[in-house]
Amino acid sequence: VCLNMGLGKGLADNKVFEHAVEDLTQITGQRAVITKAKRAVSNFKLRIGWNVGCRVTLRGKRMYEFLDRLMNVAMPRIRDFRGVKANAFDQQYNYSLGLEDQYTFPEIDPDRSDIPLGMDITIVISGSKKAEESRRLLELMGMPFQKPEDKAATAV
Repeated sequence: VCLNMGLGKGLADNKVFEHAVEDLTQITGQRAVITKAKRAVSNFKLRIGWNVGCRVTLRGKRMYEFLDRLMNVAMPRIRDFRGVKANAFDQQYNYSLGLEDQYTFPEIDPDRSDIPLGMDITIVISGSKKAEESRRLLELMGMPFQKPEDKAATAV
């Protein structure tokens, strides 16, 4: 499982980076690595070597513990949550989703930080030859996928 936090809003403020690294470390139980810009982009006022985000790669026991907390604790806390999209698989049949803020995890105190930081979560599934196999694996692990709309009920 790969987690990534891009910090476009807080490029100028080092305190935002400190909070992001602390939050990601608390969520995952593993120290987050700060990512740096590989290219300069003048439209974004970005230079080579500047901090642009942080990331964590989870494997083994920590990965399973994080997935359990994501599916059973964090996702049900999202307002108006009806499940995640079932078609967010890439060409290698890995599943990607995004969270709008880190406050869905109970470890994070919303009073400590005033800037909500979103994160991208990619669940890398190796050995799968079809998206349906990957989807079924995640269903068995407890991933709450959206239910397909009942066409007979919508026709009335």
